[in-house]
Amino acid sequence: MNPNTAEIVAKLWRECKTLQSAGVSYSNYVNELTYLLFLKMLEETGQEERLPNGHSWRKLATIEGGDQLRYYKAMLLELGNPEETKDPVTLAIFTDAMTHLRLPKDLKTLTTNIDKLDWFSARQDGLGDLYEGLLEKTTSATKSKAGQYFTPRALIDSIIRLVKPQAGEVVQDPAAGTGGFLIAADQYIKDATDDLFKLSEAQGHFQRHQAFVGHEWVPDTHRLCVMNMILHGIESLVGCEDTCAPQGETMGKADVILTNPPFNKMSGNVNRPDFTLTAGERVGPMPFLEHAIRSLKKGGRCAIVMPDNILFGDGTGTALRRFLMVNCNLHTILRLPTGIFYAQGVKTNVLFFTRVTDKVYPADHKQQGTKAVWFYDLRANMQSFGKTNALTEQHFAEFENLYGPDPLGGSERKDEGENSRWRHLTREQIAERGDNLDWSWLRDESGDPEDEMTEPDEIAAAIMGHLRAALDEIEALSEELEESTAVEAAE
Repeated sequence: MNPNTAEIVAKLWRECKTLQSAGVSYSNYVNELTYLLFLKMLEETGQEERLPNGHSWRKLATIEGGDQLRYYKAMLLELGNPEETKDPVTLAIFTDAMTHLRLPKDLKTLTTNIDKLDWFSARQDGLGDLYEGLLEKTTSATKSKAGQYFTPRALIDSIIRLVKPQAGEVVQDPAAGTGGFLIAADQYIKDATDDLFKLSEAQGHFQRHQAFVGHEWVPDTHRLCVMNMILHGIESLVGCEDTCAPQGETMGKADVILTNPPFNKMSGNVNRPDFTLTAGERVGPMPFLEHAIRSLKKGGRCAIVMPDNILFGDGTGTALRRFLMVNCNLHTILRLPTGIFYAQGVKTNVLFFTRVTDKVYPADHKQQGTKAVWFYDLRANMQSFGKTNALTEQHFAEFENLYGPDPLGGSERKDEGENSRWRHLTREQIAERGDNLDWSWLRDESGDPEDEMTEPDEIAAAIMGHLRAALDEIEALSEELEESTAVEAAE
């Protein structure tokens, strides 16, 4: 991050410390800044015609005392009202918006300090970098919950370098969070096309307005996603929709799918009419995997973060893995280190696959899209990652080299042997394992990474991760018992 941008982020974040005593949490503060920074950004970029009824940043900033807070509250309501606001981006930012500021002096402090910032430098350096800096601060401040939405930037960038999204392709994230994957894909394409100047006018319009699609179901996170994308020059509007509901089909087919869906089972069941394997299941990682398989175009490629239990679970899990290997070439699995999502109890992997069928075949179909799966173990004998030991791109350097330049996983590869991190199993060997993909061969002598933790927030996050994993196992057992009881009653 540019030093000027870092300084602005630091100044804005100091206000958060002040407002905590007034009952404004980290996440509420970032939402508050999203409203105010969006208004200021429209003034700075000459786009205030997006706002209805004469609303503007300058009007808000110049009002004094209680009148300012009253005007601000009324303005938020109007900007989030579809009958008043016609601009879709503005409406997405302010839908259900409400302020958590209770004292007029706190709003005046924020508007005054935002006006004092070096906005010329911020525009030159990129307003998107400024906003991402604020999101990163939020991640650090709320580690116990951050794993639900945030993927480490080093991992995102590594995946992007391997999958290689191209101009003209539709890139999709069905669990978009704050937009990290979509923004990184956009930046990769801009770097390859001289910030889109090498493209025709029609191609550039497609990249800004149609290339990136996705859904984010949590309203506050959706708001952050829309703001993050617009500040990075992406006008594609991610929907505030549930991918596991019928609306998930509206995203259409994609050339590239990049996603890190929720690890834990959520409330509610899957009711997608096009799903056959995970229909009726609790919302969680499995239906997102079925969505990715079904939503890829033939030849399309996917990188999806999945917890370990997807690799070895029985029942639906087994059928889903078979379904995947029938319709796609599951060519690579990256076993990730523990702790990088601030949920130590959850072990994760990245599955890289390419859709090879022109239509969807059932899990028991004779045709196999997968011939062999290559595994890279970045988990065994790895140190603990946390505040004092961040995950960096260097940790992925060897894996990227072994993966090779072909984004479809077709580069020449060599099994490095049982003492290496890079090995493979043929489809026949996987079948002999009961289609269990949870394979580890290295003797892990590093001990438990949690033993190295010293920061209280990291320890608390680890405990919460274990509790969530335990609750998921208890719920799964309870569901199995209920199903067994129902079968016995029917007999």
